Amino acid sequence: MEKSDLAVVEPDKGEDLSDDDWYKNVYQGDAVPQLTWRAVLMGGLLGALMSISNLYTMLKLGWAFGVAITACVLSFVLWNGLRLIFPKLSEMSILENNCMQSTASAAGYSTGATVGLAFGALLMITGKHVDWQILLPWTAVSALLGVFLAVPMKRQMINKEKLPFPSGIAAAQTLKSLHGKSKEAVVQAYALVAAMVAAGLTGFLKNGQYPWQIAAKLKIPEFIEFNLPWQKINLKDFPGFGFEPSMLLAAAGMLVGMRVSLSMLIGSLILYFFMGPYVLGLGEISSAKGLLKEWALWSGSAIMVTSGLTAFALEWRTIMRSFTTLKKADNTAGGDSTVDPIAHIEVPNSWLIIGIVPLAIASIALQYLAFSINPMVGLTTVVLSFFLGIVACRATGETDVTPMSAMCKITQLTVAVLAPKNIVTNLMAASVTANIASSSADLLTDLKSGYLLGANPRKQFIAQMAGVFFGLAAIVPAWYLMVPDQAALEAFQPPTVYMWKAVAEALSQGLDKIPVTARWGMLIGGLLGIVLSLTDKYLPAGVRKYTPSAMGLGLSWVMPFSNAFAFFVGALIVEVWKLINNKNAAVYVVPVASGAVAGESLVCAVIAIIDAVMALSGHR
Repeated sequence: MEKSDLAVVEPDKGEDLSDDDWYKNVYQGDAVPQLTWRAVLMGGLLGALMSISNLYTMLKLGWAFGVAITACVLSFVLWNGLRLIFPKLSEMSILENNCMQSTASAAGYSTGATVGLAFGALLMITGKHVDWQILLPWTAVSALLGVFLAVPMKRQMINKEKLPFPSGIAAAQTLKSLHGKSKEAVVQAYALVAAMVAAGLTGFLKNGQYPWQIAAKLKIPEFIEFNLPWQKINLKDFPGFGFEPSMLLAAAGMLVGMRVSLSMLIGSLILYFFMGPYVLGLGEISSAKGLLKEWALWSGSAIMVTSGLTAFALEWRTIMRSFTTLKKADNTAGGDSTVDPIAHIEVPNSWLIIGIVPLAIASIALQYLAFSINPMVGLTTVVLSFFLGIVACRATGETDVTPMSAMCKITQLTVAVLAPKNIVTNLMAASVTANIASSSADLLTDLKSGYLLGANPRKQFIAQMAGVFFGLAAIVPAWYLMVPDQAALEAFQPPTVYMWKAVAEALSQGLDKIPVTARWGMLIGGLLGIVLSLTDKYLPAGVRKYTPSAMGLGLSWVMPFSNAFAFFVGALIVEVWKLINNKNAAVYVVPVASGAVAGESLVCAVIAIIDAVMALSGHR
C-alpha cells in the first residue's frame, strides 16, 4: 500500500501491532527520505551546540536536559528559513527530521555525562585536568558502548512490549504536528525560538564583560545581593544569598515544577537561616563561604544518594524484567526475512558482537592505562554497566526517567569493595556506567519515535552513531575552554560535581575527615531520603504532591540559595500562568522554558569559551 509521509502509530492504538502489521501498514523507511547527508549534518551541528549547552547546565544546575524536541523544532525552523533564502531546497521529510533528531540527541546528550561530572570531580580532587588524549577516547568508548547495548533491547522493549518511552512519543507527535502544519505546533516552534533568542540576549547582557558593551551600557547585574539587616549574621557572606537575573534558572524551575522548586527553596531557607549560622558558630566550617563545600554537601548528597537507591530498589519488578530482556529478545534478527519480516531493516544482533567486544576491551585497557585501574576491576565495571544499562533502559521506557545517579552509586559501592581507598578508581568506574546507561536509554527513546513514525531502525542506529562523533568534536574542546582550571570550575559552584566528589571521598577515605555535625547530617539526610522515596512510591498521588521532593531538598544543600530562589520564581510563574489561562499555559510553558534553557546556556557557554581563548592569547 502507498504510505503517507505523515503515517504514525497512535500510542494507544498500537499495543497489539505485530511486526508484520507494522511493516505492512506503518513502515515507510523505503518510500520516504531518511538517512540523508543534510539530516545528519543538521542534527550533528545542532547536537554539537546542544552538547555545549548541556555541559553548561550540568555544571550550573546539576541537570542535563533532553535535546530531541528542541532539535526537532530548531531544525524545522532553520531549514524553512534556509528555504526562504534558497527556494530550490526541498522540504525535509518527517523521517529526515526524525533522523536528524537521533543524531542531535546522541551529540547533545550522550557525551556530556562523563565530561561534566566524573572528570569535573576528578579536577577538584587532583587540581589538574586529565589530558585530552585520555578524555576523548574515554568518552567515545563509553558512549558507543551505550549505543551498541541498545541493539538487542529494541525488539523486546519497543516492538514486543510496547514500552511507552514518553519523550519518544512526544518527539514523534511534535514532528507529526510540525509536518502536518498544525497551527498550534508552528506557534510553539516560534515561541521556542523567541524564548531562545530572549534568553540568549539575557545571558549576554549578564555575563558579557566586553569594553564596548560596558561603554554602551548594555549590561545587567550578574547578581543582586539580599541584605536583611535584622539578621545577627550577615547572610550575604554565605555563598549566593541573593538573586541572579537568569532566564535559564527560572526556565529550569518551569520545567521541573512547583514540588521540586518549592522543596529547593524551603531546604535552602533552612540551610541559610538556621543550620548555616549554627555550624558557623560551632566552628565546624572555616568561614561562611565554605558552607556548601565544607559542610552542607554531605547532607544534601546523602539525601539524593539514598533516595535514588531506594527508588531503584523499590522498582524491583522492573529490575527483574530487565534481566529477562536479552533472554526474551527475538534472536531471528538478521536471519531469513521469510521468517522475520523486518529482519532486513532491524539492527542485526551480529552488530552487537562486532561493536561491543572491541569496545569492551578498549574500555578495560583505557581504565588501566589512564588510571591504573586493575583489569579485573575494569572488567567488573564494564559487565556491571551492561546490566545496569539494561535496567536504565527499562526504567526510561516505563517512567521516562533514566536513573543514572542510582546506576553510578551502585558502581561506586561495588568498586569501593573491590578497590577500597582508591578515589580515582571509584570515580572513573562510575563514569563508565553513567555514559553507557544514558547513551543506551537515549537511543531507545529515539527508536521509539522512529517506530511510531515508520522509520528504518537500522538507519536511525547509524545516525545515532554519527551523532556521538559530532558531540565529541564539540564537548572535548569546550570542556577545556569553558573550564580551564579548578578555579573556573568552582566558580560554577557545580552541585552534582560536588556530590560525585563527596560520595567518592566518603567511600574511599572514610568519614573521619568529615565534620562531626556533617556526619549527623548525613545520617539524618540518608534516612530522610529513604522515607521520601517510600512516600513517593506508596502515598496516593493527591497526597504525594504535598510532600517534599528528595531531589529538591538534596539539591538545595549543594547549590547556592540564588539558584533555589530562581527555580521557585520559574515554577511560580507557571502556577500563576495556569490560573490566568490554563489552556494557554499548556501550549506554551514547555517550548518557552526549553528555548530559554537552550538559549542562555549556549550563549553563556560561548562567552566562557571566548573569555578563556582571550585570556590564553593575552588579550584579557
